[in-house]
Order: sequence, then C-alpha cells, then structure tokens
Amino acid sequence: MQQHLHILRRIRKQYMRAKCRQHARQCLAALAVGLTMLYRWKFDVPLLAAAALALLLGAVCYFVWAWRQTQKTSLKQVARHLNRRYPQLEDSAELLLREPQHLLESLQQQKVAERLQQLQPAQDEVFRLRTRPSWIALGFGFVLSAGLLYAPALPEMDAAPAPQLTIDFPDQAKGMADTAVAIEAIDITVTPPAYTGKAPYRAASPNLRIAEGATVSWQIRTNHPARQLQLVLQEAAPLALQQQGQSYHLSRRFSQPTLYHFRLNGRESTYYTLEIIPDEAPAIELRQPEQYTEILFGAPQRVSLQALLTDDYGLRQANLVATVAKGEGEAVRFREEKISLGHSGGKRSFRVDKMLDLQKLGITYGDELYFYVQAWDQRGGYTRSDTYLVQIEDTAVMEAAFDMSMGVNPVPEYFRSQRQIIIDTEKLLQEQPRISRAAFTERSNNLGVDQKLLRLRYGKFLGEEFESGIGPGGGIPEGEAGHPDTDHFPGDGHDHPEFADKNSAEALLSPYMHKHDQEGEATFFEPAVKAKLKGALAQMWEAELRLRTLRPREALPFAYKALRMLKEVQQSTRAYVGKTGFEPPPLKEVEKRLTGELGKVAPPAAQQNIKATTRLPHTRAALRWLERYRQQGRYRQTDALLLEQAGRELAQEALGKPGRYLRALQDLRSLVSEMQQGQALCVACLLRLEQAWHELLPAAQRTPQPQRTARSALSGLYFKQLNRK
Repeated sequence: MQQHLHILRRIRKQYMRAKCRQHARQCLAALAVGLTMLYRWKFDVPLLAAAALALLLGAVCYFVWAWRQTQKTSLKQVARHLNRRYPQLEDSAELLLREPQHLLESLQQQKVAERLQQLQPAQDEVFRLRTRPSWIALGFGFVLSAGLLYAPALPEMDAAPAPQLTIDFPDQAKGMADTAVAIEAIDITVTPPAYTGKAPYRAASPNLRIAEGATVSWQIRTNHPARQLQLVLQEAAPLALQQQGQSYHLSRRFSQPTLYHFRLNGRESTYYTLEIIPDEAPAIELRQPEQYTEILFGAPQRVSLQALLTDDYGLRQANLVATVAKGEGEAVRFREEKISLGHSGGKRSFRVDKMLDLQKLGITYGDELYFYVQAWDQRGGYTRSDTYLVQIEDTAVMEAAFDMSMGVNPVPEYFRSQRQIIIDTEKLLQEQPRISRAAFTERSNNLGVDQKLLRLRYGKFLGEEFESGIGPGGGIPEGEAGHPDTDHFPGDGHDHPEFADKNSAEALLSPYMHKHDQEGEATFFEPAVKAKLKGALAQMWEAELRLRTLRPREALPFAYKALRMLKEVQQSTRAYVGKTGFEPPPLKEVEKRLTGELGKVAPPAAQQNIKATTRLPHTRAALRWLERYRQQGRYRQTDALLLEQAGRELAQEALGKPGRYLRALQDLRSLVSEMQQGQALCVACLLRLEQAWHELLPAAQRTPQPQRTARSALSGLYFKQLNRK
C-alpha cells in the first residue's frame, strides 16, 4: 500500500510545482513593472510611487495566497482526478488510500494498483495546465518595464520648482546707500508650534500668515558680503542676521501680528505683513438634555447626553463633571465625580452619545444632579459648558409657596400610602426570583388588599362611604358591606328615625338636612377636584385588579398615575392666607401732592476734572499740512519729520490689520524719500495716503445745531399776515 501511496504523492508534488511556477510567472511580471517605476521616478512623484508600492505588495500577497491554496491539495483530490482522467481505474483509485474491509475491496485494490503501475502517468499526461496565459503576462510585463525605463521624462511628472522669493528695495539717494550688494535668494521656513501637529513648510511669499507661537526662519544669500543686514520689526529694535559666509540666518518666534522690513547697508525694503492665526478654544455644543430636567416618579432614571466637541487643531482631553446634592437645608451634602466621555486625543471633532444612569451615581428621590462638560485642546485651552440640572421628583415632600401668602393644607395625610404601595411592589419584583411561588402569591395579594383599603379611604371624600361599586363605572358589590340603609348599627350617627307626624317641622326639614353624602353627590370637593380624585380611584382599581391576579409589573404604571393625580388633588385643595407684615402709614395727599416744595432736597453735586486728549495728533497735523501743500505747492525739509511721526501712528494702528495699510506705509516712505532728495512729490501717493489717514481717524461726534429753514418771499408774507390776525 505504501508503494501505491508513493505514486499518488509524486503526482501531487508534480502538480503543486507546476501551479507554483505558473503563479510565479504572473507575480514576476507585476514585480518587474513596480520595480521599474520605482527605479525610474523613485519617490519624486508621490502618485506613481504609491502605485508602484501597491503593485509590489499586491504581487507578493497574491503569490502567498496562491501557494497556500495549492498546499491544500490532498491525496483524495488526486485520486478523484485520476478516476476522471483514466477510465481503466474504474473509479476505484480512492481505494488505495484506505485499508480494505473485506475480500472484495482487497481484490479491487490490487487490481487498481496493478493498472496504475502499468500506466505510470507522467506530469503532462495527468494535469493539463494552461501555461500560455502566464507566459504572455510575463512577456507583457517585461515589455512594459522596458518601455517605462527608456521612455522620455514627462513634464507633469517632474517635481514642481521651489517658489522663488524676492525682496523689493525702492530707489533712494545714492549717497545714502551701498547699491553694490544685492540679495540673490531668500528662503523663509515656518515651523508651526507643536500643538498644531503640522510639519515645517516653506513660505511662498514674504507676507506671512502663521499660527500663534510659530517660529519663522529667514535664510538670505547675497552676491557680496553685506556691511549691515537687519530685520526691522514694527516698534522694536532692529535684529541683526547672523552671518555665515555670504549667507545670513535669523529665527524668531511670533505670537503677535506685526510689520517687518529688511535694512541692507542703509537701504530699506518695502513693508511686509506677518499675521497671526490665533488658537481657538474648544467649542462645546450640548444638544441633550435640556437646561433643567425633572424625572417624574416612576419614569426611567436615565438621562441621554448628546454633545458635539470641536477644536481647530484637535482635542486633548474631555470629560464630564457631575455633582450630586443630597439632603435639604443646612444638612445638604455634595459629592463630585468625573466621568470619562471615551475621547482619544488628536481628534478635531468628537461626538458624545452617552446614557447617564442616575442609580449608578447614587441618586434617589429628591436628590439633584449638576453636571457640565469640559474640554482641553492641544495647546491647553480650556472650555466648559453651562451647568445642567437633573432632579428626580420626590412625592413625599410637600411643595410650599412663600411669595406673598402662606399655604395651609386642610386634607389629612393620606398621600404617602400610595407611594409606599409602589415601593413595596418594586421590591416584590426584585425579590421574585429568590422567593417561592406561594410567598409571591401571598405578598402580591396583600398588596392588592392594601390598594383596596386605600381606595376605600379616598372614596369617602366622594361619598363612597361603603363599597357599593367597583371601578370607575361601578360594578357588583363584593358583599363585605351591605346597603348603607340596611347595615347601619346603633351609634354610628347615620340613624334614620321614622316620624309619626309627617307634617312636623323635623319631618319637613329632614330631606334638606345633611345626614351623610351619597355616591356622586359628595360636596367635600369642588367639581374639578372631584373629577381628578375619581380618576385616581379608577387607576387604583386597575392596579388592585392586577395585584390580585398576580401581575404586579403590569400594576405599576397605574399606581404611578394614581400617585401623580393624588398629588394634583393635594395641591389644588390647599388654602392660602396672607402673611402679616409692615404696613406703612398713608400719605397725606391733600397736603403734599403738587406742592413743589424742594427746600430740604439738595441735588447731588460731583466735580471731576477731565483732561481733554486728542487721538492721533500727528495724523491730524499731517492732514493740515497736506491741505497747505495743495494750496501753496511747496514744502520744507522739516516736513519729513511730521510725516514720519504720522507714519508711526499709522503703523501702530496697522498692527491689527497689517494688509489694509501696507500700501499707505510704502507710499509714506516714498514721500519721505522724495522730500529728503528735494524731488517733486508723487500725487497718487498723496491721494492714497490721505484716504488712509481719513479712514484711520474716528468719526466726528455730532453736536446740536439750530435748524434753519430757508423760506421764499411769498411764504414770509403769508406768515406775516397770519401774525397780524
């Protein structure tokens, strides 16, 4: 038998080798294309590099998967294939894989083994694999690789050139500056702060807009060594760049917006802006619950919390702070607890959908829960939401009003019994799995009896002094109490004596006297209150019915509703009396009214010396100079100092909006340069500078002016005639 198995194993091994060679040719074609793309363009083109890596990884994964599938080929599959390939084996090649059970199988196994020895099938005869597609794929892969390797470079595949930055120097007097030195190249690198999570980048323009706390590095190369190269910030001392041969370097961290320019051997460049993007604090939006939430007695003691937390650069931490208040008055106690919201750092937006279980927080009836959501961003910015309040209704506490009156409750203390029945019912449901069936039946029935007694006690207020009906619509008496006219006993106060004289005063007044209230005619409550109490009795009956029939879980909703209706009856039957307090004596209106006596009334007097200050005085002076220059057409050399002082005020105001007044500052510098050289002033520069100064000045305050109406001679004559009449 081992010899027969050796033939099957040899055929299986030959098949596995042939399949692996076929898959290897296909994977080799993909590997050749991917390696050629990486060798040709490397990582200069990110899209092509990603495609090449995906192609290489896919080829390797496909070969591993195909090899594992080939390894799953069993000897049983080989035997079945031999049965299909050679009819001489009579579909009995599988007998070679097991021990014969009887003589017939043994004879058939020997017969199949002899025929298999005679056949001696070769690899090509047994498995007819289609190798042509794999060879075609391999050839196509090599041809495509050769084409990619020797193809000319495409313009769109080349890396984009780095932006070339330039610095402009306006023309100045030749005697004041050394124009032989020029800036050949400038490289500005911005390193964002760590809280942004961004990598350093090269700026495309000298006008920068960076995150708060970022570091800016200037690398400048000149054609000749410079005698002086400084970075001049607005309202700050000039900063000298560090020289390294013909290169100059300077790094500085910025948290405030400013204007800057370069000073090269006395020559000053144009102004450039440096704007700051402030880091925003986290934003918290609470969608659920409401600002104040009251959970009614019997409702699920859970609160749904839904919120959306966002930040411009990412959240670092977020949690919920819950404060539980227990007790009343001076005995109140507070307990604070922090609850994680499941936030993982780094997300810019985080959605909170959490269910707060009040029972796990240790909150019971009458307690209050105060909570708020707080969050921190990557920089340390902190934000917290408003405080939200959740309160569980406590039916055992009487509400009181202490505004302008005092409440008096004339109704007896019957309202806690229904609440106790609810508590006992919930306790029975919790202990049901641990008690016997007989104990459960007895306790449920006892609760039904208690519910019945409570219903009868409240029925007295409606005239149901005896149980003559069941439920809201009446029913069949239970027999515990008979008719009220027949089951009286002596001394109960409800005797009905017979009058011998039907015409006596007592007999005539008897129908109009109150002996005891009848059902439906009770006068203890008002009709609206009586209707609520009837509804409460109906809910009590439904609860009693289910407690008596051993269905306490179904009785709870009716018990809850009965308790809420009893609370409404309790509040509606309260009487209010006014508080006693101080009553001021009445004023003598006849003596004091409209007299106008202010002898003892002195008006308040206060003195304060306020020094008048003029905002932007140099700017106002520069506008006056500009008006004189237009009229006279000449200027003096000392006027340049006035323009420089006005320029400082303009630059100070431009710190908040650097891009708005940048052109005006450049025009101001050109005008100062022209004054120093004695040249004619630029008219367009004067117009733009005047417009900027007018925008900079605050609006003038309006003062009261007399109204003057121009009338014609005819209207004047008309009014003159009216005055004569």
